[in-house]
Amino acid sequence: MKIGYFPGCSLQSTEREYDESVRAVAAALEIELEEVNDWGCCGASSAHATNRLLSIALPARTLALAAAQKMERVFAPCAACYNRLATARHVLATEPELAERVHAVLGTAVDTAVGVVSAAQMFSELASQIREQTTVPLKDLKLACYYGCLLVRPPAVCQFDDAESPTSLETVVSATGATPVRWKMALECCGGGFSLSRTSSVVRLGRAILQDARAAGAQAVVVACPMCHTNLDFRQRAMAERAQPGQEPLPVIFVSQLVGLALGLKPEALGLRRHFVDPQPLLARVATAKSLPEHGGPA
Repeated sequence: MKIGYFPGCSLQSTEREYDESVRAVAAALEIELEEVNDWGCCGASSAHATNRLLSIALPARTLALAAAQKMERVFAPCAACYNRLATARHVLATEPELAERVHAVLGTAVDTAVGVVSAAQMFSELASQIREQTTVPLKDLKLACYYGCLLVRPPAVCQFDDAESPTSLETVVSATGATPVRWKMALECCGGGFSLSRTSSVVRLGRAILQDARAAGAQAVVVACPMCHTNLDFRQRAMAERAQPGQEPLPVIFVSQLVGLALGLKPEALGLRRHFVDPQPLLARVATAKSLPEHGGPA
């Protein structure tokens, strides 16, 4: 299987463990990721708030490049990148006047036939293969699947899963042998766009998300967004200032890392050393068919 690949900026910098785990899992599942040549920033998370034409033209350029490479679909693991690409595709198909302006800016027409695929969709489509290739069933893990704002909404743009009660990440979790918990905050915002400007709000929102995951019995939170991961992983020290005494940090892992563990890939190959909340306690709970290598704290 071959699919276009748009890593985006975060996967090349602050959250490169996401890119590492995606590539490692793709190789294990015999999926060829063909990177979009000369891709550029999709404009998240500021362009759409400042200049609508630019916010569509930036991801539209990537779609044009993908079409030039004869790609039928582009896989964008970052939820923000996915949403911007999908939004551009939707706008170009439904707003002809703006589409003409975008085409003029880019100097070329953009083929809206190129599909855009999120991590939730990609891995849920591969659930059967993941289940078949699982060598380390994660049967002792209870996990909270966190969608955030951008994986399934708005429904007219994403056109995937249920925007109010999604199940795609739960499908992936179940395929690894783990148990998805029922909880209330799966679709609540983590405050991603305010990470720097309103940090106190992000800490408050993140604390509420993690507290609900704990209350549901989750031993970790599964995400598919670099910004969500940053807010929920990096900011737990700040959240702990008002947490219950003795409360342990809650690991936050990418869905690709979860799949990689089930496939028997080494934690180091999945970038698990890069997390601020050490996932070692989580790995220690895994009932393995073969022992996982020991893993130290953040690198």
